[in-house]
Amino acid sequence: MQSELSTSPDFSARFSLQWRQRLQNARETIENHSASLTVEGRLTRMVGMTLEAVGCQSAIGGRCLVEGVDKQLIETEVVGFSGDKLFLMPTAGLNGILPNARVIPTSSSYQVPVGNMLLGRVIDGSGKPLDGKGPLNNIHTAPLTAETMNPLSREPINTAMDVGVRAINALLTVGRGQRMGLFAGSGVGKSVLLGMMTKFTNADVIVVGLIGERGREVKEFIENILGPEGMARSVVVAVPADQSPVMRLHGAQVATSIAEDFRDQGKHVLLLMDSLTRFAQAQREIALAIGEPPATKGYPPSVFARLPALVERAGNGEEGGGSITAFYTVLTEGDDQQDPIADAARAILDGHIVLSRTLAEMGHYPAIDIEASISRVMSEIADEEHLEQARRFKQIFSIYQQNRDLINVGAYTYGTDRNIDEAIEMQPSLMDFLHQGMNTAVNLEGSLHDLEVVMTQPTAQQQIVNTQPAVTPGAASANAYKQ
Repeated sequence: MQSELSTSPDFSARFSLQWRQRLQNARETIENHSASLTVEGRLTRMVGMTLEAVGCQSAIGGRCLVEGVDKQLIETEVVGFSGDKLFLMPTAGLNGILPNARVIPTSSSYQVPVGNMLLGRVIDGSGKPLDGKGPLNNIHTAPLTAETMNPLSREPINTAMDVGVRAINALLTVGRGQRMGLFAGSGVGKSVLLGMMTKFTNADVIVVGLIGERGREVKEFIENILGPEGMARSVVVAVPADQSPVMRLHGAQVATSIAEDFRDQGKHVLLLMDSLTRFAQAQREIALAIGEPPATKGYPPSVFARLPALVERAGNGEEGGGSITAFYTVLTEGDDQQDPIADAARAILDGHIVLSRTLAEMGHYPAIDIEASISRVMSEIADEEHLEQARRFKQIFSIYQQNRDLINVGAYTYGTDRNIDEAIEMQPSLMDFLHQGMNTAVNLEGSLHDLEVVMTQPTAQQQIVNTQPAVTPGAASANAYKQ
């Protein structure tokens, strides 16, 4: 009797309907709670700073938490994957991580605090305050990376920017929205030059990124170089060399995102990043750790893709909007100007300023090598008279440098070459023009006036030419006939 009932059409229909209803209810329950469900993984391998996890999924750049000793959660970032493995890199230390530790993906992404309340503050690569002035209030957030701007929508560079340094204003004039490189070895005064531009530049907001440098220099830069006046309109992002490579990458991106927010408000921003080389080295550490092959002097290809992606975010905004004028320091190892990072930076920047160790050892500051430096937009923002005086200045300076050894050993006889004679006479004035105290500001108008004074002062050669009596062609022929 029971078997006949279970095989009846009515019973089968009711049984099927009940299961369909149960499955529908289960599906709705899963959908309603799917946001709170997390598929966790486990840690299977750790090599150097790289962690390998299986059993979970997360996008590149996503945040994962690794459970360590005493249930402490260590924050990591997804930097790569291979098959079902995720490659993670910690944002802090690795102490306390255990084998087979829980790996918990999070749905949140890294965000950057932005807003006017950041002025006068010092933050780290994660946006947390370092200055002990309390939490950040009344701020909003922005992503670490921004959408690529249409190059045709950018406003052209057509306005000169006053940086307060005479040699740069007059001979390497910087345009508003230009991206310049500051190429130097260690100990030649690049931090001092950055500090001068921070204090003297005519900009609404200044964003300073101290990436991968010595921790001791952070406080010294803020207190001794920036000072209270410079700090009042500045935001400092400090990620010293002892931080993880992920945080060093984040520090450069955080500084750029903050500058972009002020630019979107219509302000003119000066972005100073020290240094672009440390940013590249951080990417190299990450890429090599996850198995990317090196290409040039140990730098993988991803490094040379990251550099333009960061630099291109600076520059002018849309027509009538704000701007980001950026200076990136590039550390040339052993003063090698053909270093791969230096070579790549020169190709993507709008000009470069080279600091000379020879000048620095002579006590000449700022130690700018005028011959090796160039501003690619100067011809668009300077008038013809200014360009001619700057060109003449560099020409005379270069003539002296080319013959300096002959002059110093006394092998050159005065009067042999008029151009060399002029360069010898003008050399003291040229060097005085290039020299400037770190606490002395020279605005753009004053720089152009000083350049005009130097280039129009009469030399002995010019005085000889000017005092010679004018001779008419006929008189010259008569004199020649008499002789």
